[in-house]
Amino acid sequence: MLKVNKELRKINESCDYSRQISLLRSIPGIGLIIALTIMSELETHSRFKNFDQLCSYFGLVPTTNSSGEHDKVGNMPLRTVIIEAAWTAIRHDPAMSLKYIELTKRKKGQDAIVRIAKKLLNRIKYVLKNEKEYVCSVV
Repeated sequence: MLKVNKELRKINESCDYSRQISLLRSIPGIGLIIALTIMSELETHSRFKNFDQLCSYFGLVPTTNSSGEHDKVGNMPLRTVIIEAAWTAIRHDPAMSLKYIELTKRKKGQDAIVRIAKKLLNRIKYVLKNEKEYVCSVV
């Protein structure tokens, strides 16, 4: 695992997205692996017309195919990492924690964490768009 982390750090230092990865890592719940995953899949936040399209790409908004029989989920690797990051974020960001507690009063925990993941994705978009580090509980 140590060798893998060293290699990931080398990739981070040599890639075109090192500034964006650094910005993403300022957000609670997002470490090196998640930041690298997001940037390698996302490339740029500006390729989406609106936030709903971004959420759909991350698999946070179910879409139905034309036959209406199956719900498709967007990019499963991104969905997985954003959900995992959301679980960590509620432990380290007081604003996210309060929102999660509020949501669990009327929703199941799994539904609430998807809403938290959407909030986290909104913070990711903000940080990348404005090129400013995240300030806990402010954005």
